[in-house]
Amino acid sequence: MQVVAGCIIERDGRVLMTKQAKQKYYGKWDFPAGHVEEYESIMDAAVRETFEETGCRIRLIGALPICTVFLENGETLFIMRFLAELISEDIKFDTSEILDVQWIDIDALKNMGEDEVRGHDIAMKTLIDLEENNVYPLEIYDDRRYKGDK
Repeated sequence: MQVVAGCIIERDGRVLMTKQAKQKYYGKWDFPAGHVEEYESIMDAAVRETFEETGCRIRLIGALPICTVFLENGETLFIMRFLAELISEDIKFDTSEILDVQWIDIDALKNMGEDEVRGHDIAMKTLIDLEENNVYPLEIYDDRRYKGDK
């Protein structure tokens, strides 16, 4: 099982999206996200991945519903996405991983097909969750209580 953390950054009816350069998803739009590294919290991973893929500094403000995805190759993904606000926008990205970063109108994104958006069904459900304000407090994720911290 792989754990994936990412962010939805919304501004003026648009969301910040990355266009994938990796061969399997080449040219498809995706929310900034990536795998959680060993000994990294999900929240830290979401912030790190967003910075690495967009160059933007963000602050997490809420958690979206969690989902589990079963891939054709037998792999299972546990995906946690956070709602984030932009602290600073300085678009920079590694062109070996990302082709482009753009603010895309939510309605335009909802009209894109499976050939344009990575994980199309999940992405569309995420947009519905955003529109319906299915956003939970960050306290829903609190690993301190399980580490013996107070």
